Amino acid sequence: MDSLALGELQARTFQGLLGATDPVSGLIADRWPSPSACSIGAQGFAFTVWAIAAARGWMSRGEAAGLTLKGLRTLSQAPQGASAAGISGHRGWFYHFLNRQTGLRAGTCELSTIDTALMLAGALAAARALDGDGPDEVELRRLTGALYDAVDWAWATTPSGRIALGWTPEAGFIPYEWRGYNEAMILYVLALGADYGPMSPSAWTSWTEDYRRAWTTWPVPHLAFGPMFGHQYSHLWIDFRGIQDAFMRELKLDYFENSRRAVVTQQAYAAANPGGWGGYSADFWGLTACDGPGDFRQLQGLRLRRFRSYAARGAHDFDDGTLAPTAMAASLPFSPEIVLPSLERLIDAHGQAIYGPQGLQDAFNPTLTRPTPPAFGAVQPGTGWVSHDMLGIDQGPILAMIENHRTGLVWRWMRDEPVIRRGLLKAGFTGGWLA
Repeated sequence: MDSLALGELQARTFQGLLGATDPVSGLIADRWPSPSACSIGAQGFAFTVWAIAAARGWMSRGEAAGLTLKGLRTLSQAPQGASAAGISGHRGWFYHFLNRQTGLRAGTCELSTIDTALMLAGALAAARALDGDGPDEVELRRLTGALYDAVDWAWATTPSGRIALGWTPEAGFIPYEWRGYNEAMILYVLALGADYGPMSPSAWTSWTEDYRRAWTTWPVPHLAFGPMFGHQYSHLWIDFRGIQDAFMRELKLDYFENSRRAVVTQQAYAAANPGGWGGYSADFWGLTACDGPGDFRQLQGLRLRRFRSYAARGAHDFDDGTLAPTAMAASLPFSPEIVLPSLERLIDAHGQAIYGPQGLQDAFNPTLTRPTPPAFGAVQPGTGWVSHDMLGIDQGPILAMIENHRTGLVWRWMRDEPVIRRGLLKAGFTGGWLA
């Protein structure tokens, strides 16, 4: 797949993301075309995408700054507090899902620490990119700083020194905490890099204490996390090439190489295909959190197969034969020699069913070749079940990680971000560009 084709994939994905964004509030939908609330995590990806779009010429710099500012104003002006309704968050943290028009809590969702971190990381990237003296760019930088400074890191810190997954006014803190290894590296880096009330450097040690449990040697030694998004999200904003914390120094690895090995693992798993799913091969792979055909069982031959709707899928984790293009495309920087030919063959084989004017569909399942009970998608001849929706938390990483592969643009912006540098240094990272 050449640079022209990659650029076309980015441009189509941008059109989908732009069309899913409310032009007044600046908030992006969790999914589309199905009606949905805003996902605060997807909002962070959108903030980054608008800055990339300005650099690529898909929108003017003024349009990118204006749309970013609309979203930041909505989040900044929406009230916060401990009430169950009529607010957008509490103590600087935001609810997972917000009404797209008002920015207020949608339903009874949880206040999400990781999704708040994704939003902040995206806003910080936009603030680095849109660094001019015009009034919109000045204000968006001010609002970004204010949103970041408002987060009460200590409030969400558990007695173990780790960060809680979330909180609701109805039940209090969710009884789980972020502990390695998964997508929450970016959360800890932001918490450690704060000017006001930062976490203790020991938080990173607490975060990494469970790493040994995640260590695997198949097919190559690496920290394992089944769904591919756990190896992608933090890398969207942080260039982990050549920088190491204490754990990685001991192993003479870095987190970028670890993610490359995760790609190798995904490909090897699909080639081995222990579940006997249709369509899996060294060319067709990619398991992550994504939409699925529905929650049901179906008899196929002599096997009763279990399927799910939206779920986290991974190598040697839950697998129901559902492949997600974002698992492949957003892994491009890690292993282009694997991803580029696989992506090209994916589009050649299934493009008519899964690749359209707004980019790649969220997921497809080659095993399901006859109609499924729920209406979560449709069976397409020659491809199998194809999802109905696109998801912001999958489309954003596709576009941004392709950009990091092509130009390293987002990485360059964030190398100059003091929050990221402080956070990494407090976590004990050394070497590479940090030196």
